[in-house]
Amino acid sequence: MNKDTVMDNSSILILNVDDNDGARYVKTRILLSAGFRVIEAANGTDALDMARKQAPALVLLDVKLPDISGIEVCRRIKADVATCTVLVLQTSAALIGRDDKIRGLDGGADNYLAAPIEADELIANVNALLRLQRTQADLRNSEERFRQLTENIEDVFWMFNISDQQLLYASPAYERLFGRSLTQLQQAPDDWLEAVHPDDRQVVQADWQAFLSQGHYDQEFRLGEEGAVRWVRDRAFLVRDDQQQPYRVARISSDISERKSMEALLRQADEHKNDFLATLAHELRNPLSPIRNAVTLMNTVPATQAEVHQRARDVILRQVGHLTHLVDDLLDVARISQGKLTLRQQDVELHAVIEPAVETVKALIESRGHKLRVDVPPQPVWLHGDPVRLSQILGNLLHNAAKFTDPGGEITLTVTLPQTDRIRIAVGDNGIGITSYNLARIFGMFTQGASTRDRMHDGLGIGLSLVSKLVDMHGGRVEAYSDGIGKGSTFVLEFPLQLPAVVVPAAVVEPAVPGSLRLLLVDDNVDSVSIMAELLKMMGHNVVTANNAEDALTLARAHQPETIVLDLGLPGIDGYTLARMLRAEPAFAHTRLIAHTGYGSDQDRERSRAAGFDYHLVKPARFDDLEQALQPQR
Repeated sequence: MNKDTVMDNSSILILNVDDNDGARYVKTRILLSAGFRVIEAANGTDALDMARKQAPALVLLDVKLPDISGIEVCRRIKADVATCTVLVLQTSAALIGRDDKIRGLDGGADNYLAAPIEADELIANVNALLRLQRTQADLRNSEERFRQLTENIEDVFWMFNISDQQLLYASPAYERLFGRSLTQLQQAPDDWLEAVHPDDRQVVQADWQAFLSQGHYDQEFRLGEEGAVRWVRDRAFLVRDDQQQPYRVARISSDISERKSMEALLRQADEHKNDFLATLAHELRNPLSPIRNAVTLMNTVPATQAEVHQRARDVILRQVGHLTHLVDDLLDVARISQGKLTLRQQDVELHAVIEPAVETVKALIESRGHKLRVDVPPQPVWLHGDPVRLSQILGNLLHNAAKFTDPGGEITLTVTLPQTDRIRIAVGDNGIGITSYNLARIFGMFTQGASTRDRMHDGLGIGLSLVSKLVDMHGGRVEAYSDGIGKGSTFVLEFPLQLPAVVVPAAVVEPAVPGSLRLLLVDDNVDSVSIMAELLKMMGHNVVTANNAEDALTLARAHQPETIVLDLGLPGIDGYTLARMLRAEPAFAHTRLIAHTGYGSDQDRERSRAAGFDYHLVKPARFDDLEQALQPQR
């Protein structure tokens, strides 16, 4: 079914212009019988006025009119912007010669008919012109949609002619992306190549020129010069006619600068990840090696050589401390990244921050023969913050200074009060210094600089990143300064000060001395539980051990321990479930339960508390902390 069959002619208005009443009447009747709406005019002046006001689809126009000739009326209709798309079907009963028809068509008429006109001939001509009008309207609408689409997208759309390779169209986005004039491109179709980065231009030009023969073009290249570069993905494909013959080339150029930036960041992140994993493996193996050697030495040397055994134990304790420090740093960074690290802020005096920090790095400074000078104001200085985290900040900076300074170096910790409400703490050294490149990225994750001459370069490269984040959480700021390699470095912290609060002397509490306790230790790590049991037995406690939940329940019911130390990651029934099972029995409703586990997040602590534990110790727990947990409550 064609369009004419389904077309509702009642929506189509036709203006019938003829000064002969009889002829006009006949033509109007024919048009009305075909379903068209018809209005009439008897002269050219009225016809022009009605054409502007009524906007008919078609004017059926007689050539001979009393005031203005039909040819002039037609010319004016086609010349007027308001009526130029109106169809004109010229008719005449007198001017029917060849030259008359040519003159009428040259005047703008869409067709010319000689009277008398048969009804079916008139309707056929009207329908033919209306079909042409609809086709032209569809084409104009299509072109308008195409124009709006191409002018409102960020991509550049191009169209080229295959026969002469001339540019037919380029969308306005060309000027935004390529930074060159469309007018200049229209004059010189290869002008876009001038915007391509010099290093990419030759390859891009060669691939573009080879497109017609190869039938494929998909390039990624840079636009602009260094410092102002944008990346483009450029694609082209052949446009074929109804005979499937290519006659044009369509091309799309897209700005992919953001994608390229993300790819670079992903590559960098992947490189950092690989560096971090390699460093982590290295740093974990470093302490494990002396620990294994110390244990081998203790197994080899007779127990009578107490000095050798003591040195081996010192090595083990030192290396376990180092491992603990690595794990703590990793956990702290993870908690900060997830927004889960909470500061326990309070008013704290400066010395209570500095002294623990110095103590943590004292052994390293002494072993490397450094001189440490601490210069603080004589009056009490109060800060408001988490004393443990503030000491951690200074400890990390002092550790870095000792690590990156050759043996026998000098380290300073200087405190000044630049303003009444600000404190400045500077940690400086005369060590290896920092290059300008590393200075700009020194607080980034996994960033490490050069090593000292004696290769004193351990750590995961997260210490300074952790410092930066903790300082920020305290409302302070940290900056790094260095004049370059071999010229030392200085890290400067600034924090807001807290006015000193009234300090009430705390009551002196005598430390409780634990008596002999009945203890049950539960851990599937046989070495861990046996060593802890030996230590507790040496302290006079009565200790039994189990490696799983079933044995633990049996021993607990048999020995009725006063305190049970549980590992949470037990095989089968885990420590949380075992704690609930124990609490469910009246005999253990008030037994002290201590979780001893490698899980140390806030959620893990909350979960152990909900399961009924009284304490939560994170492996490797200090023995002092275990002793404190074993002391009876007062």
